[in-house]
Formats: sequence, C-alpha cells, structure tokens
Amino acid sequence: MSLPRAPQIATTARPPRVSTLVAAWALALLLGLQPITTDLYLPGLPGLARELGASMAAAMQTMAALILAFGLAQLVWGPVADRLGRRPVWCLGLALYCAASVGCALAPSIQALIGWRVLQGAALAAAVVCARAMLRDLYEPHEGARVMSIALTGLGFIALVGPPLGGVVVAALGWRAAFATVAVCGVVVMVFVLVVLPETIAQKNPLATRPKPLLRAWWRIATNAEFQAWTALISATYGGLFTLLAASSFVYMDVLGLSAAAYGLALASCSGAYILGTVFCRRWIARHGLTRGVAIGARYTFAGGVSMLLLALLGVHTVWALLLPQWLYSFGHGIHQPVGQAAAVGPFPQHAGAASALAGFALALVAFAVGIWLGQALDGTVMPLALGMGFWALLTSAVAWVLVPRAERLARAVVAPACRHCLWRGRRPLARAPRHWLSRASMMQR
Repeated sequence: MSLPRAPQIATTARPPRVSTLVAAWALALLLGLQPITTDLYLPGLPGLARELGASMAAAMQTMAALILAFGLAQLVWGPVADRLGRRPVWCLGLALYCAASVGCALAPSIQALIGWRVLQGAALAAAVVCARAMLRDLYEPHEGARVMSIALTGLGFIALVGPPLGGVVVAALGWRAAFATVAVCGVVVMVFVLVVLPETIAQKNPLATRPKPLLRAWWRIATNAEFQAWTALISATYGGLFTLLAASSFVYMDVLGLSAAAYGLALASCSGAYILGTVFCRRWIARHGLTRGVAIGARYTFAGGVSMLLLALLGVHTVWALLLPQWLYSFGHGIHQPVGQAAAVGPFPQHAGAASALAGFALALVAFAVGIWLGQALDGTVMPLALGMGFWALLTSAVAWVLVPRAERLARAVVAPACRHCLWRGRRPLARAPRHWLSRASMMQR
C-alpha cells in the first residue's frame, strides 16, 4: 500500500534558491549548536559536581538527560517541520533553547539543572532536525554530501573553539558562565536564521502529523536498507565521539591531572583532526563515491579506537596515548558524518523531516546509552574511555565495510531496471550516478 500523499496543490513547486555558501553557513551554525551545548560546559563538569554536591553519576545525568530529550523531541519536530515548514520550527526551537540555557546558568541544584537540560535538548532538536531536512530540501544526496562536508568543516571550527573557550570561561568565571555563553551563541544563531535563511521546503505536507500516515512513513523509512545502513554508520561513529566527550573531562583532568584550559586545548585538537577529515571527505567522495569513501575513512576509525584500547591494556596511561588515537578517530568521524547524514535522508525527499528525526533519534539513543554506561563505569582510570572507543571503532568499521556496501548493492538492484536505457550500468560510484537515477531511486523508495 502506498503512502498517502499531500494534496497536489503545486506539483511544480521548487525550493527557493539558496547559495551553497549560505546553505553551508546555516548548516554549520545550526548543527554547531550541538557541540556548543555538549562541549562548552565540559571543563566545568567536575567543578559543577562539587559545587552542587552531586555525585559523578548525577553530573553525567546532565549530559544523558540532554541527549535523551534531544532524541525524543526530534520525533515530534520532524513531522511538524514537514507540515508547517522549517522556519516556524527553527524560530520556536531557538527561542526555547536560549531560555533553557539561561535556566541552566541559574540552576540552584543538580535536579533543576537536569530539568533545564531536558528543555535545552528538546529545543536543540528543532534546530538540528530542520537543518538536516533543509539539506534534502535543496540538494540530491550526492550534492548534499558535498555541501554537508563543507558545513561540517565549519562545524569543526566551532567545535575547535568550544572547549578552549569553555576552559577559559570556566577557569575565570565558573561553570555557570559557560551556560551563559551557550545562551549568547543561541541568540546569534537565531538572528542569523531570522535575517538570512528563507523557508526551504518546496511543498508542505498537511498529512505529516496525522498518526496513521506518520506511522506508515516511519515504517517505510525504518525498513529501508539504505536508511538502516547509513544510520547505523553515523550512530556508531557518534557513539565513539560521545564516549570521548562524556568521559574525557574526568580522565584528562581527574586522572591525568590536566588543568581546565589544557583539557580544552586537548579536546580542541581533536576538532582539528575532524576538520581535516571533512576536507578529505569532499575529495574522496568525488573520486571514489560515497560507499568507497566511508570504507577508506573506517581505516582511520579502526586504527584510532583499537590503538587506544591496546595502549591502555598494555598499561600506557599517558596524555599522548589517548590523544594520538583520538586524532585518528576524529579524522574518520569527519568522513563518516557528512556522508552518512546526507545519505540517510536521501531516499525520502517528501518525508525529509521524518527521516531526519528517526536518524537523529537513533544517534540520541546511542549517546544516552553511552552516558548511562559511563556513569557507572568511570572508575578513576583511563580504561572506560579506552574500552568505549575501541568498541565503537570496531562497530563503525564493520558497518562501513559490510552493511553500507550491501545496502548499495540492494539499491542498485532495485533501480537498475528503470534505468536500462541510459548510460548507467552500475559501474560508476554512487556519488557520480546521473541525477535522474537518484530521482528514480528516491521515487521507488517512497
């Protein structure tokens, strides 16, 4: 049974013209709120726990609660954005985000802080899910991967500045000032969206939030082999990154004795490796295609995670034994994320918000599970961080080397009969397939 379709009021509707530079800036700023929200306060996490009289597990809940709310809210914001458009959701979400950030800065207890983090995560979801959907509004998957890689280079610079800035702010003014800085960043992004970014959806879907069509759309998306493979890839690689973000402040500062400022610089250096990965991503997907590009990136992911684990097991517990493997892992992450985020939503142009929401929900579930595990596993050694990074590196590599190529073969088998009269014969990389091949693929997946 086919999915119910929105009334065909404007069948020739086209998305507005948005320059690549504006689109990339918008993606970088909107997606950049996520590392700002998670990274900027990390140098203050140990001090936060001491000031509020909270245990390490309770302090970790400030991260876990944010991520869980972030994931669940995407399931709401995605369909709403398909029905009402991207701009209304952006504006409401960013306003709530700024208010929640101020609430975090003024929180009198760990329970209040966790509550404000829940609202902050739910509001953040609106910005992120609409950003991913906007990419599909404007571009086909192979073009979207290139634009996403440009945007994530900018996001990498945001992530590069975040930890050192957080370290300086926390060292000078305390952890509350870090949340106040987050609120200022939210205001800047909100002004940019209001002034520069137009509505990007070409045709709204009035059925997007109705329960039966929505459940059918989610089922169609969730059972799609391409969506499963690419979402598994970005979820696995993000699992390792989140392990690093959530555990590194305790390991570097409490175990290895780094100051807040030095820890911020160490985390920022990983952002530099991530930026380099996004640069190579653009080159490799143009030369090798999406599937081969992430397979190459998985070599670095594997080397980073496994080397960290082996060094920890051998008793090499130094800053460099963690930092060098993190650079390799972050480089691979800079390849997997832009390709995976664009490709996961690619087959569903009419349900880009719903597909983006499901992919984001999967990432959030992984991050929430990691946060819960770390709250129990952190034991004053480097081993929990090394074990987590090693596990997610192995899983990411397996997905990139096995699941993603299998999904591509299935997609070619479905689309090839509809394309027998063109030059496409399944030999060129997926990123170089003709535009109409990708369009037919998307139609058949819907």
